[in-house]
Amino acid sequence: MISRGKEEAELVVGGNRIGTKGCFIEPTVFLNPKPDAEIYRNEVFGPVVVVKTFDTEEEVIEAANDTEYGLMAGVFTKDINRALRVSARIDSGVVGVNCVSMMHIQAPFGGKKASGIGREFGEYALRAFTEPKTILIK
Repeated sequence: MISRGKEEAELVVGGNRIGTKGCFIEPTVFLNPKPDAEIYRNEVFGPVVVVKTFDTEEEVIEAANDTEYGLMAGVFTKDINRALRVSARIDSGVVGVNCVSMMHIQAPFGGKKASGIGREFGEYALRAFTEPKTILIK
């Protein structure tokens, strides 16, 4: 995936394998991938970030929702009104404002689309991981 990423986006830093054992790569940053780039369209589990620049807020929302995944999104801005407006329109289970990995044990966490089933944490987890049963006795 990294080698194809180098063909489909600008490699800013990293992208090299670390050592000869295992599957380890340097922290890697790609910039402005092609719209159909694998590195942009698929989930990457590793120290890889893909940065895409936009001209308008509408472009950001359209790109954020143009995916089969929806676990977590991040909105980075100094404008809280913009953060709330954009967050409300992103089709994701969680939206972090100026963060992407902060969670709270009482807040439900889970994805939409192809990114998860149900919710973890809080009372939502009880519903997701249990099955109610009725027992009638006469």
